[in-house]
Amino acid sequence: MTDEKQRHALLDAALRHVPFDGWTWVALDSAARDCGIGAAEARRLFPGGPAELVRTFSDEADRRMLAELERLDLASMKVREKVAAGVRLRLEAIAAHREAARRALAFLALPQNAALGLRCLYRTVDAIWYAAGDTATDYNFYTKRALLAGVYSSTLLYWLNDKSEDYAGTWGFLDRRISEVLKVAGRLGKGVGAAMSFPDRVMASLTAGPGLGSPRMPFSRRRRGPRRGARA
Repeated sequence: MTDEKQRHALLDAALRHVPFDGWTWVALDSAARDCGIGAAEARRLFPGGPAELVRTFSDEADRRMLAELERLDLASMKVREKVAAGVRLRLEAIAAHREAARRALAFLALPQNAALGLRCLYRTVDAIWYAAGDTATDYNFYTKRALLAGVYSSTLLYWLNDKSEDYAGTWGFLDRRISEVLKVAGRLGKGVGAAMSFPDRVMASLTAGPGLGSPRMPFSRRRRGPRRGARA
């Protein structure tokens, strides 16, 4: 078995222990026993320990979200619909492990893990915007990601406590948050709000501007998920 397959097996096993032990070395060592490997081997595969395990959990959720987005007829959807679908699919990607997601949020809220939490959040919202066909290279690039980070974070918190059937309450909350952000974005000008409301061809013309040296990666290039290195 390759290292990558072993890492995924360890993550899957750890997710059975995280609801009880949290994102800890205890959960990782228990996962190693479940997989029939030694604790030393588990630590070789996850040298960053629990933090790296959380990062991998987030990366895997991003990959699943992107795979599901590619199944949609994105070309027929408005950008705001793509963004909403991205947030929804990201939450659905972790729905089977909602308690682990809650524990991850608490883990990332610790001061020593704050930077990791921000990297995970950025990678998620950046992946959603890429999938939505974002081509901005001016200040809109950062504005749109900051706005979506607020939408995703607040929706995640709502979802973690949502007891409605099929999370209907969460999806209603998400729609309201996007509508609220559009109002704010509209006041910022330069097409930020329009970029989430209009079709792709309009968005492309509105967001065109002086580059900031941030290369754009086509959505089709992201099939294998986010880049490794930083990780929600």
